[in-house]
Amino acid sequence: MATSDRADRRPSALRYLESRKNLTGCALGLAGLGLYAVGAAGAYWPVVVAGLYGAGALLAPPERPASPDFPAPGEQVEALRADLGTLEEYLSGVRSRDRLPDEAERLLDDLTALLSALLDPERGAGEALAADGETLHRLTRVIRQDTPESVDAYLRTRWWSRLTPGGQGPDEELRRQLGLLVEEASKVAAELRDAEAWRQRALTRYYEDRAAPNEPGAAGLAGLAGAAESAGLTGSAGAAPSETRKAPDGAGAGPAPEERAP
Repeated sequence: MATSDRADRRPSALRYLESRKNLTGCALGLAGLGLYAVGAAGAYWPVVVAGLYGAGALLAPPERPASPDFPAPGEQVEALRADLGTLEEYLSGVRSRDRLPDEAERLLDDLTALLSALLDPERGAGEALAADGETLHRLTRVIRQDTPESVDAYLRTRWWSRLTPGGQGPDEELRRQLGLLVEEASKVAAELRDAEAWRQRALTRYYEDRAAPNEPGAAGLAGLAGAAESAGLTGSAGAAPSETRKAPDGAGAGPAPEERAP
């Protein structure tokens, strides 16, 4: 496994000079020299400096190993494109030396064309593959393992069948294997297509919700205003309050009594 830790390839002395223990010890050793400069260490200043350096080396945190430098998803897609080119060169060499069945030739053409389309950087499928590690692994297995193994097994079995004339040829097995690989690659293409279509529909719904007149914020404000109005906290300008004030005792209880003549 490739890592970015280059310290293992350096001499041990150089590794220690750049370690945290040495740097911390040197810092405390310089502090000891400062004590000697101000006269606080006295005649035993070398012991003080050495003791401080040793304490710093012991108290320093241990070195952390560097994290593995695995290839990024985009780099994996680029490497898979290069592997597809290697596979196509291998198939061209096989076709130039041995004649494959016509159906197998057609299936190989379909398979390589489909893989090339999926890995074409101008078609945008590389970004979707980089974001989906499982799908990228499936294509990697088809390119690096399944297709060359099927063709190689056919060539070896065909060689043995030539030594035993009259036996059943391996052509049918090769056609079945390549047909299954084409079917798997077609499923990958369909899944990527559906994922991109779903992403487009999700963007459309998002834009529609954002452009809707009744946004969540406006609806919330309208609800608060309606609650305040129903509670009598708001009203139109110049309008009387909705609740009538109670008149004092005996005032405004009814019409005024008629005045009696003396």
